[in-house]
Amino acid sequence: MAFEGLSERLQAVMKKLRGKGKVTEADVKEAMREVRLALLEADVNFKVVKSFIDSVKERAVGQEVLQSLTPGQQVIKVVNEELTRLMGGQRSDLARAKRPPTRIMMVGLQGAGKTTTTGKLARYLQKQNRRSLLVAADVYRPAAIRQLEILGSDLNVPVFSLGDQADPVRIAEEGVRKAGEEGFDYVIIDTAGRLHIDEAMMEELRRIKDAVQPDEILLVVDAMTGQDAVNVAESFNNLLGITGVVLTKLDGDTRGGAALSVKSVTNCPIKFVGMGEKTDALEPFYPDRMASRILGMGDVLTLIEKAQAAVDEEKAKELQRKMRTLSFTLEDFLQQMQQVRKMGPLEDMLTMLPGAGKLKGMKDLKVDEKQFARVEAIIRSMTPEERERPEIINASRRRRIANGSGTAVQDVNRLLKQFEDMKKMMKHLQQLTKGGKKKRGFRFPFM
Repeated sequence: MAFEGLSERLQAVMKKLRGKGKVTEADVKEAMREVRLALLEADVNFKVVKSFIDSVKERAVGQEVLQSLTPGQQVIKVVNEELTRLMGGQRSDLARAKRPPTRIMMVGLQGAGKTTTTGKLARYLQKQNRRSLLVAADVYRPAAIRQLEILGSDLNVPVFSLGDQADPVRIAEEGVRKAGEEGFDYVIIDTAGRLHIDEAMMEELRRIKDAVQPDEILLVVDAMTGQDAVNVAESFNNLLGITGVVLTKLDGDTRGGAALSVKSVTNCPIKFVGMGEKTDALEPFYPDRMASRILGMGDVLTLIEKAQAAVDEEKAKELQRKMRTLSFTLEDFLQQMQQVRKMGPLEDMLTMLPGAGKLKGMKDLKVDEKQFARVEAIIRSMTPEERERPEIINASRRRRIANGSGTAVQDVNRLLKQFEDMKKMMKHLQQLTKGGKKKRGFRFPFM
């Protein structure tokens, strides 16, 4: 999980300060010593760490306390604000040309996930009703063109290619021309990478840049390489002049040093982060939200956005009506579960809730995704009538459902018992609301 080690250390430091009615200069120095160690262990650039600590100390020592905050909370507020500033302050939007298509050039070393990220970016734009043309300008890596074509086919996004014998500069130029002629909103050029930075690669990239005049040059770097990712970003920026960074594999980087260092070192914003392998797993980077998550304050805005993207509004209204009238069925339960799963791994969503890290057992919580698959298989093995009226499911039906879903009868019994318990709870809540002044219907989580 991203920032896991750093988050635990910083939250422990903040916990010590939170309850203090009075914070002395010695308290701040001690806290900053621990913060410094936590950041260095997270592989944050040492110059960045020094600058961060100095900024926090300057603001925290002797600062006038806000009326609504205790001194301890004021220091935490300063740390949160400085952490946000360190990562860029505010979200940096993707550029958009005055006259389409907007030209985006993807660059980076081999193995960082550049081609996959190119497809993910097209998917991100697709969800905003923007049409993209992908341009396969990597003619050196075996199967690079084929990989992009497969991604494009899966996403229903067209790919422009002239084969692996053509000049990459010509491919880029022709691709941009085609995007303009056919009215695409964006043209995304997947360029060749290398195992390391070399002059030949950079010269080719400079030629492509001069030929197509990109609105964005996005550098794709692997967050798990830590300080090396920052060094790569600095080199590319010095040699090419990048406009933004995409950090891939951030979900697998427990330290997070690259995310905390790259903006300060290169002065280029992090625009997107890759949080998984699926084509939907590319997220805009919000420094303020990430700072809140690191300090255990949650990220409710991102959670809400994920819910809004996953939940069908009309189905949600219908589900709310069924719950209010107690006509909720196993078919409805299946649909609701599927929509929640679209939001991503549940343990990741739980980390977005404020204070979740303090809950007992939350740290080691691992949600068994196979259990969701078993529940889905059981419900799908039922007839429409059984899903509508589970009370008719007798012993022989339970055996048939278990055999059809590849599960045990005990699994079927457990699901039916849980569903019955949930309906009883809903009925009890209905009775409570009828007896009270506020007659509001029960709302399902994430609705």
